[in-house]
Amino acid sequence: MKIGVLLSGSGVYDGSEVQEAVLTLLSIKEAGHEAVCFSVDKAQHHVINHLNGEEMDESRNMLTESARIARGDIKDISSIHPADIDMLVIPGGFGGAKSLTKWAFEGPEGEILPEVKLLLVNMVNVGKPIVALCVSPVIVAKAFENSDVKPFVTIGSDQAASSYDIGGFSDGIKSTGATIEMKLKDEVNIDMDNKIVSAPCYMMESDIVTLRNNIADALSAGIAMV
Repeated sequence: MKIGVLLSGSGVYDGSEVQEAVLTLLSIKEAGHEAVCFSVDKAQHHVINHLNGEEMDESRNMLTESARIARGDIKDISSIHPADIDMLVIPGGFGGAKSLTKWAFEGPEGEILPEVKLLLVNMVNVGKPIVALCVSPVIVAKAFENSDVKPFVTIGSDQAASSYDIGGFSDGIKSTGATIEMKLKDEVNIDMDNKIVSAPCYMMESDIVTLRNNIADALSAGIAMV
């Protein structure tokens, strides 16, 4: 089985969350499948210094930066079609909310890149699963806004420790027409109707072992739907 992995750069604050991305690739391999990495050949919204959180005066390309994680084995999203992959996984990291969408700056009113929306819509239309990790359910929510598809997702829980405004994210996702379930760092949410799996990952305070298990559980749930 070929499992697509959509990356948005390299680094939690401006691209894909590296640990989530790498553990996704590991889980795919451990399950006996092949990862197909791809990204968007466009500039990131901005570049963040991961030492101090400050914005840097430079520009980086999502595809080029994602190639760091994929060890150069990566494709442009424009060359990827649902027929090429059996499932899609979107690791977290705020590249999804800053560059693949504009959620980080404009909330649920922010736009989604059309090429990202097209792939997600086509995956659901042909009945192929999507696994959205961490903050990535905002991408799913934007892809199906104002459509007949109503995703059922999680972005974490407001009843446990998190560095993020889980309630605010949840309200924003609901405003797009999706529904939300609160889930803890070791739980996954399964939307059987639309074949969408979501997991909190690092939206909640966690550790790398719990993270690894959360990702593996989400992937297993997605694989079971293929």
